[in-house]
Amino acid sequence: MFLPVCKKDLIERQMESVDFIFVTGDAYVDHPSFGVAIIARVLEAQGYTIAILSQPRWEVDDDFLQFGTPRLGFLVTSGNLDSIVNNYTVSKRRRDEDSYSEGGKIGKRPDYAVVVYSNIIRRLFSEKPIIIGGIEASLRRLAHYDYLQNKIKKSILIDSKADLIAYGMGEQTITEIADALKSGLNISDIIYLKGTVWKTKEQTLLPTKGIFLPSYKELMKDKLKYAESFNIQYNNTDPYNGEVLIEAYDDYYVVQNTATMPFTREYLDWVYSLDYERTYHPMYKEVVPAIEEVKFSIAINRGCMGSCSFCALTFHQGRIIQSRSKESVVEEAKRIISDKDFKGYIHDIGGPTANFYVRACDKQEEFGACKNRKCLYPTKCPNLLVSHKEYLEILREVRQLDKVKKVFIRSGIRYDYLMYDNDDEFFEELVKYHISGQLKVAPEHVSNRVLDMMQKPHFELYEKFTKKYYALNNKYNKKQFLVPYLMSSHPGSELGDAIKLAEYLHKNNIRVDQVQDFYPTPGTLSTCMYYTEVDPRNMKKIYVAKSGHEKAMQRALIQYNKEKNYHLVREALELSNRKDLIGNGKDCLIKIKKTFKK
Repeated sequence: MFLPVCKKDLIERQMESVDFIFVTGDAYVDHPSFGVAIIARVLEAQGYTIAILSQPRWEVDDDFLQFGTPRLGFLVTSGNLDSIVNNYTVSKRRRDEDSYSEGGKIGKRPDYAVVVYSNIIRRLFSEKPIIIGGIEASLRRLAHYDYLQNKIKKSILIDSKADLIAYGMGEQTITEIADALKSGLNISDIIYLKGTVWKTKEQTLLPTKGIFLPSYKELMKDKLKYAESFNIQYNNTDPYNGEVLIEAYDDYYVVQNTATMPFTREYLDWVYSLDYERTYHPMYKEVVPAIEEVKFSIAINRGCMGSCSFCALTFHQGRIIQSRSKESVVEEAKRIISDKDFKGYIHDIGGPTANFYVRACDKQEEFGACKNRKCLYPTKCPNLLVSHKEYLEILREVRQLDKVKKVFIRSGIRYDYLMYDNDDEFFEELVKYHISGQLKVAPEHVSNRVLDMMQKPHFELYEKFTKKYYALNNKYNKKQFLVPYLMSSHPGSELGDAIKLAEYLHKNNIRVDQVQDFYPTPGTLSTCMYYTEVDPRNMKKIYVAKSGHEKAMQRALIQYNKEKNYHLVREALELSNRKDLIGNGKDCLIKIKKTFKK
């Protein structure tokens, strides 16, 4: 049964009120790939009552008043995505579709959804606790660069007027908050929980141990102070060795407690065993598009040891891998098989990175992830444990289930980790059984200088991977392709780097249908680079393409073969003194045309 979504549901269930009203910017989808579903089901399993207020009209107070006053408080999230990323492209153009809304319709969530919703709730229910969470609140928990407004914004805790942030993966945190409120504690007294951010006007309440970040006033005056602040935050995301962080504003101190401890395998198994409906609520007459890719997919892990500069996983899920048991995954596969719409294909068994199933090293059990050393960058750490054996056992067992025709792996495969495995058993079975015509991998670029900015492996390793991949395809008489994810205009990338990438694509006859323009989103190292034009790891100045025209040229070079990009490509080549790539020679990217219009 779905959770209540309207006043009528409460009446039919003879419920006068609920413990929590959960406000979300997404359509209500009761599937464990959706954070709202997980948090709501976890609270329900602990005996709390929840009503889901999905995509309320923010201009209509009655939408927020329909359930009455909750006994314990409001939970607020933008949904599975940051609302600005959801609503705008990298060129700051309003998107045409919203995969997390009924029928893919855009416009059902406001910009800065957490702030908008929370301010309405604070006006209507002035005394009730407001706890915010999810990706938007988590990555904006301290002062952050906002790409849409091109400025440093305050902690979302200040702007939203909320009481508490539950950051990261919040199942245990939200349960502890609920238990504290149920016991009679005031929300202002809940300042001790891991995985939370709180605010106070009283200096006497500040922790005796903690790191004071540069104040918001300092950040507004000096970009280098922002780089300094971000680097401190970046090095204090680990629950074992991270410090409490304190950020001063004119009227408040914002305090980030240390992150929650990694979940045990038993706890994750329990979370995914809860009674999800695994689809969108029947009140919707049209499909919620986001369900289509995940309905027959299984998430088996959390966290990522990859530490890519442009990815927010370090800030949100952390670097320590947490994974489910084989038995739990197989049970979920059996539930998928019983679905009336199942056609025999498991679309994915993976996670943020599909083949990260075991922890990086034994030391993490006691000391956490290293502050000043990465597991995979610039090369493999000597202590890194590389194994695909347990993951392979899961894949084998699921593909042997009755009615399963094929098990695909569509979430990202980390090719460097795969190459570091001395046992080729997984690589061979990946090629034989788990690819749907093409395998998507993310070299991101060919310039090692840019890859260093991204904290990605050098390109030579990718070339070794491609040779091995196609050799295995030949061995098993397969004709499966590689689809490389490539990024344009990442901080550090100059026109010359984009030209180098175009030359590689031309030489290898690779045609790229999609290009990912670098999108400065909150909570990433790359976004800090973009805003400050320095690398916060060493404070050295770096080149950043910021003008829309130069970004368009870098993007066009990756798709140099498209007629619509001709003039941009030619301009880029001429600006870079690479006219040798214009003409009829076999190495030329474009031909000579009599006229050239900018």
